Amino acid sequence: MSRNSAIFLNGGAGRMLNSIPALENYQKENPDDDFVIVCEGGTDVLKGHPTLHFRTYDAWHKNIFQEILKDRNIISPEPYRIWEYYTQKCSLAQAYDIALNNKGIRELSKPSIKLSKDEILYARKMLTEIKNKTKKDKVIIVQPFGRGIKKEDKDIVDITGRSIEIKNLYNIVRKLAKNYSILVMTEVALEFNKHMSTPIAMPPNVHIRIWMALIKQCDHFLGCDSVGQHIAYAFDKTTTAIIGSTYPINTSYPDEETFDIIDLGKDDRVYSPIRITVDEFSDRINEGIMDMDDQQEQRIIQSVNRMIKHGKNNQS
Repeated sequence: MSRNSAIFLNGGAGRMLNSIPALENYQKENPDDDFVIVCEGGTDVLKGHPTLHFRTYDAWHKNIFQEILKDRNIISPEPYRIWEYYTQKCSLAQAYDIALNNKGIRELSKPSIKLSKDEILYARKMLTEIKNKTKKDKVIIVQPFGRGIKKEDKDIVDITGRSIEIKNLYNIVRKLAKNYSILVMTEVALEFNKHMSTPIAMPPNVHIRIWMALIKQCDHFLGCDSVGQHIAYAFDKTTTAIIGSTYPINTSYPDEETFDIIDLGKDDRVYSPIRITVDEFSDRINEGIMDMDDQQEQRIIQSVNRMIKHGKNNQS
């Protein structure tokens, strides 16, 4: 007698979001498996999903082992350990699909995110308030940092080479703020108002569900290799993605017409085998790879202007 499964997912919201197409495929292709999903990093991304929501549990759910897991077969898909992923042949979502469904590289649907009316309205109110304060009609959400960011006293560093350098961030935001309202998506306190006269919105303690609603309704997304660009992709939001130490085919959407990828690491990066082994060499090589000169900063400004002017965003 075959056992039903428990699919364990770990990592941040970006990984969770990229797992959704693979989970949807698993559900279609294994109709006899009454599986559950256990989210070690929290269930927020899957809330409201039309079919997966009801299968999803936090890892700390009361009595989860005794009542739900002990008679199930545990599956732990790890996309970073898939050969097609670490040889740059597939995306993160496709690696999840290979790990979970073993069907090779195939085209996938975009992740399904179901927002509540309350989340949409709360985010809309925030965006309206930002526009009123800045007197600018269009809002750009900027996510400058990846998960590797560290703040020590006044220093902000990312040794993994995934985050925008702070000096470049201030320069880019200052230039964009002349024409657009800027909303910064970060948990790290920054001092924008010391560098420019235009107010920069940086609300604290915003829940990931509200960030989803904000990105869905903003006019453009500018970010690095982090969760925001995956949310933007799910909502067909025009995006300028700045990529450094990671490969666009793995972590972004190089074939998506709504994406403009600024690949700063194209000629210099070394693949970092995250979740396979610790490789000090690759991190040393990739450190500083996101450091931009004036010309690269200007390329980003031009990308944002062009994408906002010609892009077709879904804000419904």
